[in-house]
Amino acid sequence: MKATSAKKAQKLANIPNIGLAMVDTFRLLNINAPGDLKAKDPHALYIKLNKKTGKRYDPCILDVFMAAVDFMNGAPPRPWWYYTKERKKRYPDI
Repeated sequence: MKATSAKKAQKLANIPNIGLAMVDTFRLLNINAPGDLKAKDPHALYIKLNKKTGKRYDPCILDVFMAAVDFMNGAPPRPWWYYTKERKKRYPDI
């Protein structure tokens, strides 16, 4: 069940836009609970993921990171593609 607010997110998979594969990705980045996302920089997470795995991930992963961090910082649930325009503006080289 997806949470409707950050307070209701008991597990990473409760965060909107987060499925089992993204839960595994977060764990790779030492993020094990929803609260771990509150102080994170989505861009830094994306760069860390690319460096840690030696692969360049699709930029939509950054959109998902932005959505999850924003949600855990109190934003309403939004689809990950809501952040695409902002990502392209803030990080045009990705």
